[in-house]
Amino acid sequence: MNFLDEVPAIRRIETSRDDLFAIDVVGHVSAADGENLFGLLEAAYALHPRVDVLVRLVDHDGVDWADIADETLKQGAIHALEHVDRCATIGEPDWIADAQRFLPSSPPIEIRHFRAEDEAAAWQWLAAQPIGATASDAPT
Repeated sequence: MNFLDEVPAIRRIETSRDDLFAIDVVGHVSAADGENLFGLLEAAYALHPRVDVLVRLVDHDGVDWADIADETLKQGAIHALEHVDRCATIGEPDWIADAQRFLPSSPPIEIRHFRAEDEAAAWQWLAAQPIGATASDAPT
């Protein structure tokens, strides 16, 4: 077994804002990774009634949506509507249309997609920056 197969696809990014939930989504997202993500979001909501979210996609290779419990997906959408103000996605694919299928036709969440080369604009839009990023990770 390759130990890299066990590396979580969801990785927290430390930021300059306590109320910004920022993650890298690396490679393929298993059902376990998805369930973990929803748990991490619940913890963020417990600390901050309103949060912004930043999702940076890195070599994204799909999500096992069918293997994530329907109840988890439903609760995830409900809680996002209750707690998330803005969401920035960085990289490909642009999954905003897919995400909006889980939300009402006029969601209260402002969602914007940024190309990987426009990452600095995403951080600026959320008035934040990553902490501890290497020079290659930091927005310019």
